[in-house]
Amino acid sequence: MLFIGICGASGSGKSTLADALREKLGEDRCQVLQQDAYYRDHSYLTFEQRVKLNYDEPGIFDHDLLLEDIQQLLNGGGITRKGYNFSEHRRDDKPDEIILPKDVLILEGIHCFYDKRLTEMMFLKLYMQVEADICLLRRIERDIIERGRDIQGIGEQYLNSVKPMFDKHIRNYVHDADVIVAHGGKNARIVDILAGYVQDELSKKSSM
Repeated sequence: MLFIGICGASGSGKSTLADALREKLGEDRCQVLQQDAYYRDHSYLTFEQRVKLNYDEPGIFDHDLLLEDIQQLLNGGGITRKGYNFSEHRRDDKPDEIILPKDVLILEGIHCFYDKRLTEMMFLKLYMQVEADICLLRRIERDIIERGRDIQGIGEQYLNSVKPMFDKHIRNYVHDADVIVAHGGKNARIVDILAGYVQDELSKKSSM
């Protein structure tokens, strides 16, 4: 199995690139995991308290659980699907849904390069480099349409946590990357190049 990490700012196109690669490689050969599914469970807090948490700082994720699941897949075992309800700010796992290992595993998330135990296992590390204003516009559209947020809440979160955590942590992950991807996840040329490279590596493995 080839393990690929895709990191970058919120709204930079990580999910788009991951989905494009999965489509290009074939859904029967490629599995995508979102780091967002591994937010720590704060269901013991009230909704008002959960809203005030900083969802952009590294410690908000359960890195140990994510590492455990990745190792399980790389070792040929299955895992239960983890999930998160963004409207309610709480975990929403799917214990009856089993994810089985495939030839390629892609992990995408704003802090997927944070845990060095994970990055050391990655075959390829991609960093999405997109202008901050474009990322913000994409985030506004996504949060309103997909997550039921309002513009005031999105603005407050951006100023209070998204931008500060990008400046402190996420922008520096570029130094861990093997490849820097410009223009977001809809860059068809880079998708073709990356998919071709991965397919070549899979062919080498199968011929060994």
